[in-house]
Amino acid sequence: MSLKERVYSTLIVSAAERFNRTLAAMLPTSKYSPIHFASNISAAKRALTERSFDFVIINSPLPDDVGTRFAIDSANSKESVVLLMVGAELQEEIYDKVAEHGVFVLSKPISKQTMVIALSWLSSAREKIRKTEKKTLSIEEKMQEIRIVNRAKWILIRELKFDEPEAHRYIEKQAMDRCISKRIIAEEIIRTYS
Repeated sequence: MSLKERVYSTLIVSAAERFNRTLAAMLPTSKYSPIHFASNISAAKRALTERSFDFVIINSPLPDDVGTRFAIDSANSKESVVLLMVGAELQEEIYDKVAEHGVFVLSKPISKQTMVIALSWLSSAREKIRKTEKKTLSIEEKMQEIRIVNRAKWILIRELKFDEPEAHRYIEKQAMDRCISKRIIAEEIIRTYS
C-alpha cells in the first residue's frame, strides 16, 4: 500500500474550538479517519484506552495540564506518533524534555504550510514504526518456532534416545519429506509425546 493510500487514525487533543475546526478542515477523511477530539488530557487518556491512534496531535496548553507528560507517555506506550504544539517561548524547553521520546514539537502560531509539512513528517514516522513492528513480529515468530523445535528435540532425546544432532536431522528430514515447516513437525512431536 502506498503512502497516498494510507489512512491514519488521529486523536486531536485541544481545548481551542477554532484550532479544532481549522485542523479538521485540513484533514480529509479519505486520509485521516477516524478523527477523535478530546478537550483535555483526561479525555485523551480515556480515548487511548479505548483504541490506538496513528497520530496524537496535542495543542498545548490544556485545561488540566500542559501536555508534556501525556505526549511522552503516548509516544512511549503506543504505536502513535505524537505532535506537541506549544507557545514559541516554551518550544526549546519542551523540545529538550520530549525529543528523546520521539515527540515532534512545533511552536505556535503555526501556518497551514507548516502543518502540512508536519503531517507528512508524522506519516513518515508512522510508516517507519509500522515496518519496525513487522520486523519485531517476524523475529518473535522465529524465536517461538526455535523454542518449539528445541522442545520437540528434547522430547525425541528423552523418549527415543536420539542425541541432539539426530533429533535435529529427524525434524528437518520430516519437514522436507512432507513439504511442511519444522514447526509443524515439532508441534506434532509435542502432541504425540505429551
